[in-house]
Amino acid sequence: MARRLQWKRLAQTLDRFHQAAFSPKYLLYTNIGISVGLSMVGDTMEQSYERFIGELPEWNRIRTVRMGISGFTVGLVCHYWYQYLDYLFPHRTYKVVIIKILLDQLICSPFYIAVFFLTMAILEDNTWEELKQEIKDKALILYAAEWTVWPLAQFINFLLIRPQYRVFYDNTISLGYDIYTSQVKYRKKPEPKTE
Repeated sequence: MARRLQWKRLAQTLDRFHQAAFSPKYLLYTNIGISVGLSMVGDTMEQSYERFIGELPEWNRIRTVRMGISGFTVGLVCHYWYQYLDYLFPHRTYKVVIIKILLDQLICSPFYIAVFFLTMAILEDNTWEELKQEIKDKALILYAAEWTVWPLAQFINFLLIRPQYRVFYDNTISLGYDIYTSQVKYRKKPEPKTE
């Protein structure tokens, strides 16, 4: 009986936390927190793999923190982007969902990728030339990956997910994409062959 009462209290506490976290008052903080946390988890998973295959000698904490900060900027972008899309297109018809997907892929995805690289360049103290070169070398790879993952994921997001859970859903799907983003961002250029 006592154990059942403890579980009931825990469930009530979690429900109150959930209601507060996804309320309009705290939703921005929740979305940013989720984005930061999962960006860091994604990078940690990628670094674990890199250490496993011998590409990385040890976990680079600064890299993980930087990826988390990029999650902050991207979480901010996603939070307001989804609100803006819902404001412009409040319905959930198939036509509206397709319009949202296209706008998301053609406007937000390139912007998101640019914000990511700009954030990382600032954190890494890269020059403008280094930033431009990195975007040239890596942005198209990430954008192509966006087209393979996000149209279907966003179809579900815009059709079925309640607006306050959109960034949470997005970040859940994005965990795999965050691993890939970390891999692309920190991929080493092959050494030029010398003869």
